[in-house]
Amino acid sequence: MKIFCLFLLILLTACSRPQPSTSRISLLLSPNHRSVQFNGLDKLVIGELSRDTNTKVWQSLVPVYAMPADTDLKSYQPIQPGRYEVKDSIITFTPDTPFVKGKTYFVRNYQLDAANHLSDYIRGGAKVGSRKYIDLIFKP
Repeated sequence: MKIFCLFLLILLTACSRPQPSTSRISLLLSPNHRSVQFNGLDKLVIGELSRDTNTKVWQSLVPVYAMPADTDLKSYQPIQPGRYEVKDSIITFTPDTPFVKGKTYFVRNYQLDAANHLSDYIRGGAKVGSRKYIDLIFKP
């Protein structure tokens, strides 16, 4: 009986949902409004990506977009080109062309730690290939 209870406990532990990370990304616009800083990303992810100078890698994690007049079209906007720099655990994005004062921009932060669980697919709450994200809005 003890072996059965131990087996059941191990099985329940293995099938439990992973606890989501409590890290939250925050934005800080530079005083001259020429760049935006991201803080709160997973330090292990930043450590791995900081060795990669390919801009597309950073754009896949924290892309910056100009907000369209029709916000229903947010997902169809081109990514704002620019340069990403890492210092400590802070990522700084500087666009190729300066931010326009008064114009609204947003950062799409893909939640890598909020990956879908198998039960999400079974219940139909998630689609294969879908990624969870939050949009952070800022205005220079």
